[in-house]
Amino acid sequence: MMRKIVLGSTSLYRKALLEKLNLSFDCIKPKVDETPLLNESPKALVARLAEAKARAAGASVTDALVIGSDQVAVHQGEILGKPHTVENAIKQLTRFSGHSVTFLTGLCVFDSRTGESKTVVEPFTVHFRALSQHAISNYVRAEMPLNCAGSFKSEGLGICLFEKLAGDDPNSLIGLPLIQLTKLFKHFGVDVLDEQPRQ
Repeated sequence: MMRKIVLGSTSLYRKALLEKLNLSFDCIKPKVDETPLLNESPKALVARLAEAKARAAGASVTDALVIGSDQVAVHQGEILGKPHTVENAIKQLTRFSGHSVTFLTGLCVFDSRTGESKTVVEPFTVHFRALSQHAISNYVRAEMPLNCAGSFKSEGLGICLFEKLAGDDPNSLIGLPLIQLTKLFKHFGVDVLDEQPRQ
């Protein structure tokens, strides 16, 4: 009997990624304060918030594997927020020109039946080309990535900004590291390939 799976997120991007595994799941929006703790490192922050989101979403289900995920973008040791305005997006991308940005994605699977949770943090680094102001402005106006940490959408035109991508799982850049998720599922007794519908 397949365990019930819950995604502790209403992000359309994370939902689309989880759909790749071809398993049925529900979405629950977790209520979690995302304020960083004093002197908390980016890695500790995403690990803590991923688990907090999984546990918050799992509070209302008695027997499910609940997925929590959180992501930050880090440049020169500083956590980057979402730009929210065109001016801020241009400013962020100007800073990144010729540099790299590392995305840290915290991923947690919480078993609401046993109370056990396992959490991993997956890094993924984006190396930017040297970008002209003209190219940056064109990109921001074309894609309006104002709600994206780092001011770009890697699954869209953002790919034009990059020199190269470095990491184990390109899905983690969009917000849900599926390779690690399948490993965590296995720990909790769910083999994704065994659970595929029979034709």
